[in-house]
Amino acid sequence: MNREPDKNPKPDDELAQDAMLRQRFVDLWQQASMPGVATDPDAIWHELAKHYAAPDRHYHTKRHLAFCLQQLDLARERIPHPARVEMAIWFHDVIYHAGQPDNEQRSAEWFRDRARGIMPTDFIADVLGLIEVTTHAGKVEELDRQFICDIDLASFGCPWERFVRNSDAVRAEFALPDGDFYRGEFRFLASLLDRPQLFQTDFFHGLYEQQARTNIARFLDLIEQRRT
Repeated sequence: MNREPDKNPKPDDELAQDAMLRQRFVDLWQQASMPGVATDPDAIWHELAKHYAAPDRHYHTKRHLAFCLQQLDLARERIPHPARVEMAIWFHDVIYHAGQPDNEQRSAEWFRDRARGIMPTDFIADVLGLIEVTTHAGKVEELDRQFICDIDLASFGCPWERFVRNSDAVRAEFALPDGDFYRGEFRFLASLLDRPQLFQTDFFHGLYEQQARTNIARFLDLIEQRRT
């Protein structure tokens, strides 16, 4: 039977990334599931991937997931419970509506509803807490939570050109006038810069702190120039 070709086919590198992400997720889900419990990680993956591929997403996509997983792998030997942190990474932005204050809470609930009865209760509870701290409301004490916060912010330490591309992608997710968006962005970035350190773990502090501070300060200057 003839099949109409895709109008927007994915490039080979994106297809390869999708296949890698799917396999990695399925493997983790199966490893975290209790023995003898029936589960369908492929079905969960397809739900998850659909959320991250929503048309209104430009930064909080599967590319962000892949980047976070790369950062996890860099620090894996230093993370007390890497499987729990990784599970939280997969779900931390599954619910994302730009500017809404309950994205993390709703993402945690989305994970809980699918993991309940499949994974141990202590594992689920830890993952819920890890997802919820990605609000970046302030310093956290527990090392796993420090690592997921640092992983989620690691893109601030990218080279300047990539930092700008990421910032443009975040901007594209907000249906706001430039003035309103950049006022809020200025407040958020300035609050990060006011912290004694952006990254809470020694590992990511050493890796990205200086570049991240340089990027944020430079970007704040650009916002100020735009205002004037």
